[in-house]
Amino acid sequence: MAPENITDLLEELREATLRAQDEADLPDFLAAQIFALIAQPHRFAQRQGEIRQLIEQVRLYDTYGQTGYPGMGVNNVILAGSLRRLLTG
Repeated sequence: MAPENITDLLEELREATLRAQDEADLPDFLAAQIFALIAQPHRFAQRQGEIRQLIEQVRLYDTYGQTGYPGMGVNNVILAGSLRRLLTG
């Protein structure tokens, strides 16, 4: 399987982030971190797997995730941890 184009992945991440802001109340501070990541494609070109995982986490974002059934949804803490690993790694 050929590697995905980082530009396409980051566009997918941008769309997922906008949707999560609109539909799932993704906090502005998390969205700002995601948009900062998107603005640096050269930095993440070799980390496509991690970007793909972040896209899935943003799609599963739920303000109240992990408060009901274990394993359901992704909350602020989980998403912030993923962003921290990406942005500082």
